[in-house]
Amino acid sequence: MLFIGIGVGILIALFIGVDFMNMRYTKSFSPEETVEYKSDKVHLEVFYNRPFKKGRQIFGALVPYNQVWRTGANEATTFSTNRDLLVEGKRLPAGTYSLWTIPGENTWQIMFNREIGQWGVNANGEPNRNPQADVLSIPVQSVTQERVFEQFTIEFNSDGNEPEMVLYWDKTLVAIPIEVSK
Repeated sequence: MLFIGIGVGILIALFIGVDFMNMRYTKSFSPEETVEYKSDKVHLEVFYNRPFKKGRQIFGALVPYNQVWRTGANEATTFSTNRDLLVEGKRLPAGTYSLWTIPGENTWQIMFNREIGQWGVNANGEPNRNPQADVLSIPVQSVTQERVFEQFTIEFNSDGNEPEMVLYWDKTLVAIPIEVSK
């Protein structure tokens, strides 16, 4: 009986080790990035993984239109705010959220979800998002431009007033206006 227990323990350790090595290998193709926006009113932070275009058609192909996307690669992207926000006029309470999108040809759906820490897709390759945990969902316009962005990028831009979170990849740009709640 002791040998069976040891054997099971070794198998579990091997599976965990293989899973860990697979995640590290996968992450080498889409490096981690943390971007921040700080002002006297608010501190925003996004943690995500940045896949490359590598000659592929991105939106409508690699990332299908009208399907939930983890908004990056590997684990689900996270968005944190230390203050309540208005995003497209809708309230987002202070906290940390997973960030999900549904890309469309002209409009994207942006979803902030209270579940965090999950890998972006499950074992079946489906988004690892629980829609019942969505705190906020808003539509925003996407813009097609001439410049090609090789690597998926999230940035915060500000004209001196309120910030906007901008997503770039391939020839697509999506700007999400943010306002600090009063």
